[in-house]
Amino acid sequence: MAETTFNVKIPSNLLNLGLEQDEIQRRISEWLVFSLFSEGKVSSGKAGKLLGISRIEFIQLLKTRGIAFINYSEDEVKEELQAVKKLSPKPKK
Repeated sequence: MAETTFNVKIPSNLLNLGLEQDEIQRRISEWLVFSLFSEGKVSSGKAGKLLGISRIEFIQLLKTRGIAFINYSEDEVKEELQAVKKLSPKPKK
């Protein structure tokens, strides 16, 4: 995945919490994707891809961070229904 570098200023005392640069980078990326998702600018599938994880992993991450997920797009509803149909047992004749 292509990357762009930004200079981000954070309060120095945040470093006193024991956060390493990689952890700060990961959290900033997550926050930005959460924000875009909450604003409806990206779907859960796209959000997962932006973070390098699956849609299900993204939904689990939302839950871990205390962010509600109830915002299905039409495509996501279709995808969920297809998944349910695959899991449903075939009716006996």
